[in-house]
Amino acid sequence: MKPNYKIRIIFILLICSFFVCNNQHSIELPNTISCTDPVEIHSGVATYYDFADGSGNCCFPPTPDDLMVGAMNHTDYDNSYACGSCVEIDGPEGKIQIRIVDQCPECKDGHIDLSPLAFSKIAPLEHGVVPISWKRIPCKVNGPIVYHFKAGCNPWWIAIQVRNHRNPVLKLEFGNRLGIFSEIPRTTYNYFIKGDGLGSGPFVFRVTDLFGHQLTDTISFPPNDTGEVSGKGQFPLCGEEN
Repeated sequence: MKPNYKIRIIFILLICSFFVCNNQHSIELPNTISCTDPVEIHSGVATYYDFADGSGNCCFPPTPDDLMVGAMNHTDYDNSYACGSCVEIDGPEGKIQIRIVDQCPECKDGHIDLSPLAFSKIAPLEHGVVPISWKRIPCKVNGPIVYHFKAGCNPWWIAIQVRNHRNPVLKLEFGNRLGIFSEIPRTTYNYFIKGDGLGSGPFVFRVTDLFGHQLTDTISFPPNDTGEVSGKGQFPLCGEEN
């Protein structure tokens, strides 16, 4: 059975457009993993959803030029830690790589709901549901990570999203003038929110990926008209650390 898309559309609109700034809840932090750990292979099924445009529960903007995207099942979505990560899917008629931009709350473990374009590369659309195996892989990104500030950010309330990252983002921290870093709570809709703000900036941010790699940037505030500021670097591939 295909997921109930009407429910998901309403859910996405409520979360990404109308979330309440002062009622965010932090979520449990996963453990880092080692680059030498065996890659976990997941088994499940793939379906597709017609309104896939790059946006979704992860609150990314639509990406009409990149529709190789998908919605992760509730378990593997992992409270938004899957957002912006990439997976390689092995299907009946091919192998593809996609970026996770959404959650499929009603999908069972191992299930990934794909864009029609992505699904068509592993099976004919008329099949509807097909068996797959998949694994997490580094994303093929260009340039450094990007800090996106949600509209309405000010010295007394701030919501930040990390974009264009090669590896899954584990946490975002803020450094004070003494060089002490404190974690900024993450939400299930992929924003890091500090309900009482961080002051007027500039800000020192430290981003940690799933493998424990860290990037530290000093970011001006307020950002430019796009709401985005590029960092200085990108997470390394496993095995290519300095």
